[in-house]
Amino acid sequence: MTKHEFEVAMTCEGCSGAVTRVLNKLGDVKFEIDLPKKLVWIESDKDVQVLMDTLKKCGKEVKYNGTK
Repeated sequence: MTKHEFEVAMTCEGCSGAVTRVLNKLGDVKFEIDLPKKLVWIESDKDVQVLMDTLKKCGKEVKYNGTK
């Protein structure tokens, strides 16, 4: 599986909780959230655009940083 890094405009635990909820709905993804650095790493075989669109559902600005 590929590990993708995203920058998400999270400011609090509520934001990271929203990210967790939308990613859990995707299924078959592993992810880590670094709230202080506003980073989310997602391990998935899904298309990057699918991951971006999913992250945007939490209402935050999302930027794709590439694979890690």
